[in-house]
Amino acid sequence: MLLTLFTVLLAVIWVFPMYWAVVTSVKGETETIANPPTLFPQAFDFSAYTYIFQNSPIVQWYVNSVLTSLLITLLVLLLSMLCAYALSQIDFKGRKWLYWLVLAGFMIPFQASLIPLFILINKMGLVNNFAGLILPQLAAPVAVVIYKQFFDQIPPELGDAARMDGASEFRVLFSIFLPLNWSITFSLAIVTFIAAWNNFLWPFIVMNDTARLTIPVGITQVQSAYGVAYAKTMASAVSAAIPTIVAYLLFQRRVTEGVMAAAGLK
Repeated sequence: MLLTLFTVLLAVIWVFPMYWAVVTSVKGETETIANPPTLFPQAFDFSAYTYIFQNSPIVQWYVNSVLTSLLITLLVLLLSMLCAYALSQIDFKGRKWLYWLVLAGFMIPFQASLIPLFILINKMGLVNNFAGLILPQLAAPVAVVIYKQFFDQIPPELGDAARMDGASEFRVLFSIFLPLNWSITFSLAIVTFIAAWNNFLWPFIVMNDTARLTIPVGITQVQSAYGVAYAKTMASAVSAAIPTIVAYLLFQRRVTEGVMAAAGLK
């Protein structure tokens, strides 16, 4: 009984910030600064949503986020899959050293390489460019390691038989190894898409054109001529969160599988 009550209490604490954001977004600006604050709006006011859609390029920000997140997801899966297959199934000189470098890749926090990465992107002329936004996010060592672990579990006889029949390494990968790992591929795709959609730090640094911002950065640009507008700020935050919430609700099991796969690295 006590454990159940404790679990319910934790759930309420976790849900309350999201509830407060949604409730604040449908209040009038005057009510958002009322003292004491109201836990439920006195009257539903959707003017904040009307304001952000009429006075900011939020639709363009959505388009930018969707396109960049989809492209990042596809390229991360493809590159990680190819790298993992080579490390798992192809014997070449320096393979173990390369694998250790991949492992070291996700031990280094992104913030540690932020400054040299920005200098490199700037020298390449890719600042305020979608290529500069996408390229640094394609390095996904965790995805490589996860794929390699699953490829290592596939009997090597399957690949050897296909090679004896004249199949190339690409044919072996996409006709044998990939179909046996569709589940983890789908899980990684969902997790990668959500991570790319929610990424704030790098897009905030590399993009400065308002029309090219992604939705997490764009919502910080929603301002009012009268100072801080809590209802408008929360409306923009809720609007930005809707796609990831929907994706999680639709693919909850897949997201959990992807997170558990990443957490179970040996």
